[in-house]
Amino acid sequence: MSKSPAAHSGPSFLRRLAAPVTAAALLAGVAGVWASGAAYAAPAAGTQSATDYADCPALPEGVDPARWRCEVHTATPQLTMGKITLTLAPITMTHAEGPLPDGTDGGVWGAMHSAPTAVPGGLTGTPAGAHAPITALSIQPEYGGRSDFYTGRLSLRFRLRSPLLPQSCAIGASEPVDFQVKRSGPSKWVSQDPPVIEFSAYDDTFAAPAPEHCGPLTGFLGRRLGLPAATGNLMAYDASYTFKTYDQLP
Repeated sequence: MSKSPAAHSGPSFLRRLAAPVTAAALLAGVAGVWASGAAYAAPAAGTQSATDYADCPALPEGVDPARWRCEVHTATPQLTMGKITLTLAPITMTHAEGPLPDGTDGGVWGAMHSAPTAVPGGLTGTPAGAHAPITALSIQPEYGGRSDFYTGRLSLRFRLRSPLLPQSCAIGASEPVDFQVKRSGPSKWVSQDPPVIEFSAYDDTFAAPAPEHCGPLTGFLGRRLGLPAATGNLMAYDASYTFKTYDQLP
């Protein structure tokens, strides 16, 4: 995973938060291409324990480990994007934050773990599309390369997975989806030792781009999902995080 350093003043955001016939013909044609020899391997699901610090990133040079902490953040997002609304599988994000040698606040990205979530209706948007393995469709969020937990900014890509889609197919493939997350209620300390803080957050201002790099189904997939969508999108989630300072890590 790439690491994105950031420097900002103020407390950490997490702490403050805490056409059916045509479509059928096209799908049938692509299915024939895949059946002629291409193999599809279902993606392996994977999440990380909320207390696993294996993804804590290396610290910047010259900082005090006792004043830097590694935070492990877990959430189950509810996503509305275009025509789809679903609850995503849990995600886990790890990052580090603390004061830089010049006195400003800094952050370093660690890693993100997620799993695919089935899209109701599959590729066709019908019950048959959801239940037939060849037309199944799932969506999986991935880190988009930009993060700033002091201000609540995070970028994500959404990988679209199906036997009929190439591995490159994604929403935000060229330019990730940027979120400006806002708190939707007060944070709550669940435990002091180990520290566990719960909070809720959302963003209803982001624009969702069209799918890209999806082969011959790219245009059809955009219409199926109602993308691009400049408005009407929402990501909301209940989350928790825990942390350790770097002098406490193994």
